[in-house]
Amino acid sequence: MRSIFSLISAQFSIVLFRAILILGLFTIISSCATYYQKNSKFNAYYVKGDFKNAAEILSKIKKAATRKDRLIYFMNQGMVASMQGNYAESNYFFEEAYKLADSYHTNYVNEGAALLLNADMVEYKGEDFEVLYINYYKAINYLKMGQKQEALVECRRLNNRLNVINDKHSGKNAFKRDAFAHLLMGLIYDSNDEYNNAFIAYRNALEIYDTDYIRLLNVSAPEQLKKDLLRTAYLSGMSDEVSFYEKKFNINFDKSQLTKGSELLFFWQGGMCPVKAEWSINFTIIPGNSGFVTFANDELGISIPFAMSQDEYRQNGLSDLQFIRVAFPKYVERPPIFTQGSIAVNDRSYNLQKTEDINAIAFKSLNDRLLLDMSKTLLRVALKKAGEYALRKQNENAGMVLGLFNALTEKADTRQWSVLPHSIYYSRVPIKEGNQKVTFNYSNPQTGSKQTSTIEVVGRKNEITFHTFSTLDVVPQYGYPTY
Repeated sequence: MRSIFSLISAQFSIVLFRAILILGLFTIISSCATYYQKNSKFNAYYVKGDFKNAAEILSKIKKAATRKDRLIYFMNQGMVASMQGNYAESNYFFEEAYKLADSYHTNYVNEGAALLLNADMVEYKGEDFEVLYINYYKAINYLKMGQKQEALVECRRLNNRLNVINDKHSGKNAFKRDAFAHLLMGLIYDSNDEYNNAFIAYRNALEIYDTDYIRLLNVSAPEQLKKDLLRTAYLSGMSDEVSFYEKKFNINFDKSQLTKGSELLFFWQGGMCPVKAEWSINFTIIPGNSGFVTFANDELGISIPFAMSQDEYRQNGLSDLQFIRVAFPKYVERPPIFTQGSIAVNDRSYNLQKTEDINAIAFKSLNDRLLLDMSKTLLRVALKKAGEYALRKQNENAGMVLGLFNALTEKADTRQWSVLPHSIYYSRVPIKEGNQKVTFNYSNPQTGSKQTSTIEVVGRKNEITFHTFSTLDVVPQYGYPTY
């Protein structure tokens, strides 16, 4: 911090002023709208299930494939194509998104602009949990096309990405392990008769559910996972593990599960993930006597110190300020209309269990990095204020203009992949061979809302058929009426 503030001079501030005026013109014009609201037409079509028009909106903004939001563009293209049943096309777009997300190159010009203007000036890299779902959707697309080996490749890539995320985060309260990703890997290994690998993936999923998920997200291990863990342990010749998990689950392994037949793995992708909005906080600037300046908000109990001498504190103009307003992203939940589901087939009903709560993961992930984001934002605002102060000493009017500009361009980065579901549920049910119809019943016990859909599936001899079903109905929120 000391070196950063020391480098700011009046001459640099004048150059900075001119550069910011050019960079921020469009930011001022659209400063009140979040990223989601700027793309309201696409989002409205998507939530209504009008994927044809949603695709047409994307086709009209092909230049987005070369801009700072291109990761979101490719992810949206992949999702819309998948929803239309164009799985090969979908995977093309998801692969482009995967390569972008996997890139570690940094555009330092844009990074500098973000430091001086706002965070959405840099290329969007995606939230950690968003990036994981690129591989999830790719794997599901491959499974729907009957390409199991390709789906396994996505499993391995998903596992590599999980390891990177786990290494990046620290602390037992941080969200850094995804149980559903391991469960999915287990299901795909299982469908390929790789029972030992399936067991390992299931065991990893169970461990994460029993520790991280129940504590951080209030999501417990599905009963189907426990059954699959016992079955794959038995098929892998692990008698000790079978005995251990029988005691742990307080159940006896049912060997009738070993009989192979046609099965349906049904994933229900319910609701829509939360929307990123913006909120602002006023920080009090407190000078210290030990080489630190503290930005504090007593109401929220936040205190963030920065290394800075008293001379730097005065020279950089912060001594003239009592408060600084800073903007941060926040999530607004879109509560799903339907929260329970079951599959009826062959005169039997099978309940679906929640396996992933993307809504809770989004809130937890953003909260985990709150202090880091605040530190970066306060640094940005302090630099802008320092430039404003230095310019005022040379030209009072120009300093006032820059001060107004700084206020207008103080904006949070609200970019996101907004078409992810709120939660994912699943069930594994036996079906007959050949074409048949199953009934999906979904409801909300609290409101009494009920809906039924008839779905056509194909049972294949001794194989698992993967099927996904999405319900996009959400409770309207203020500022986000229908989308």
